[in-house]
This record gives sequence, structure tokens and C-alpha cells, in this order.
Amino acid sequence: MTKRLWDISPPVSTRSPVFPGDTPYGQQWRCILGPNCPVNVSEITMSPHVGAHADAPLHYDANGPAIGTVKLEPFLGVCRVIHAMHGRSLITIADLRPFLADMPPRILVRTAWQAVSDRWSDDFSAYEPETIAFLAEKGVMLIGIDTPSIDPASSKTLDSHQTILRHDIRVLENLVLDDVPAGDYELIALPLAFIEADASPVRAVLRSLG
Repeated sequence: MTKRLWDISPPVSTRSPVFPGDTPYGQQWRCILGPNCPVNVSEITMSPHVGAHADAPLHYDANGPAIGTVKLEPFLGVCRVIHAMHGRSLITIADLRPFLADMPPRILVRTAWQAVSDRWSDDFSAYEPETIAFLAEKGVMLIGIDTPSIDPASSKTLDSHQTILRHDIRVLENLVLDDVPAGDYELIALPLAFIEADASPVRAVLRSLG
């Protein structure tokens, strides 16, 4: 039986939103295919937080490991997609508790009917730090969300990022879960081996189980 695949990565282009002050996606051609050149070669500039991406501990800890040095196991395996599309600013334990029976070690939360992937907005849902600590106690090794950050845009202390640091949890942000029913899937979202970077883009996909 052919397994169904869901692409949960937003398109990456010059329209991709970034946090104010971060480096947007840019591309220019260094070589152009023609009579005197056999290939097209482009140069790309961007923050590693553009599009679907995995944060490294280095992003929120000066002494944390870079993304290219973290273990890959959290980014590959069974996950659960939970819908919490209530429009509130924080995802609480109460939002997730009804869906955590026999849960796998990876949790992705859909917070919006349609993920915003073509403009920046400060109005998005994030994780409450206590929710992350609760999931860590249940053995969760990776959390994900369909918004730019697990912390509110206005946060200066990044309490949820500090919580995943304390519990050594990995994170995926900017996912697109619009077409994904709630349930369990195989997650494949490997970061690149950027050995000095604070994050990495991922091509995140879900595959049906069985």
C-alpha cells in the first residue's frame, strides 16, 4: 500500500515573512545558462529561521550546540498532530490533555485554520511554558507549531524556548498543517548539517502510518 504524504513546509521566496529585523530570503544568479555557461548557479541569502525550520539550542543559549551537531532522532519518527484552533494566545495543558493518551514522543500543534506564510503578523498562538514542561514529563522529545515561534512575538525573555532548553527538547516552527487531520503520522523533518548555525531550514513532511 502506498503511504500518503503531506508536505507541511511553506513555500520559501522573497514573500516569506521573517521577524522584524531578521534577514529575508534573497536570491541572485551568479551563473546563467547560455552558450558560454553550461549551468545556472544562484546565490541565496536568508535567515535560517525562514520557512519551516528547526531551532538549535544555540539560538537561545550562548553555550548551546549548533543545529548541525544535535541528534537527528527527534526529527524523524512517529508524531501526533493536535488541533487547538481556539484563537487564544497560548496553548495550555488543558488544550492538549484530551489528546495525549498513548502519545508518541513528538507533538505538532495546529493553531490556525490557515497558516500565514506570505506576510508577517504578531498575532499568533504560542506555547505556554508550563505546557512544554508537562509534555517533557510525558517523554516528548520534539514539539512543533504552525506559527513563527513557540513564544509570543512580544516576548523578551523567551520563556518557552528556555523551557525546551531545560528539558532538552527540539522544536519545529513555521509548519503548515492546514490540510492535516488530527492524528498520528510519521514525521520527517531533518535539519541541515550547519555546524555553526543557530537554526536550519527543513523540508518537513508527514507520512501516513501502516
